[in-house]
Amino acid sequence: MDKITTSPAADEARTADEAPRRDRSTRGAALWATLIAVPVTVAVAGFTFAKLAPDEPAAAPQPSATAVRPQSTAPVEMPAPALAERPATLCRALLSQLPPSVRDLKQRPVTAGAEQNAAYGDPALTVACGGTPPVIQPTDEVWRVNKVCWYAAQEADGSVLTTVDRETPVRVRLPKQYEQPLQWVAPISDAIVAAVPSAKTVPSGCSG
Repeated sequence: MDKITTSPAADEARTADEAPRRDRSTRGAALWATLIAVPVTVAVAGFTFAKLAPDEPAAAPQPSATAVRPQSTAPVEMPAPALAERPATLCRALLSQLPPSVRDLKQRPVTAGAEQNAAYGDPALTVACGGTPPVIQPTDEVWRVNKVCWYAAQEADGSVLTTVDRETPVRVRLPKQYEQPLQWVAPISDAIVAAVPSAKTVPSGCSG
C-alpha cells in the first residue's frame, strides 16, 4: 500500500483546525462541571443551615392562666351566724366534702365558722353554708351546674351565687376579678350534691 504523505503546510493547517475543537470541548466540560457544582453547593449550604437553625421556631409567650404572685394564706374574715341543728349538720357534711382547691385557687382558713364557711384564693372566693334562701321571682333566671340550681346576683364588688334547690342554701361570693362565675362553682356543686339533699320544692327553672 502506498504511504500517504503530507506537506508541513498541511500539518499546520490540520493542527490549527483541531485547536478550536479542543477549546470548545474544554469549555463545554467546564460548563457542565459548573452546572453540577452549583446545585451541590446550594444543597450543602441548605443542609448546613438546617443543622444550625433550631428544629422548630420559638413559641410566642402566652399569658399565664394563674397569678404569678403567691396567694395569701391568711385567714379570710367571714361571719358565722348561729344555725339550727339540721342545717348545721348538713353544713358540716358539706365542708367535709369541699375540694382542697377550686380550679387554681387554694383553700384558705377562715376567721369564724370553719364548720360552715370556706374560702379559696386571693382575692378570696368564699363559700357560706346555711342562712336564709334568696327570694326569686318566677321570671328570674336560674342556672343548673353539675345538678345544682343556682341563682346569680350582681353586686358592686363581684357576684353572689346561691343554691335554690337544696334543703339548706349555699352561697358563693366571687370577686369581680373572677370572670364567668358559673364556671367556678362546678367543683362546689359536686360537693353539694354529695352532702346536701334536694329541697322538696324548687323553682320551675330548676326542674328537668
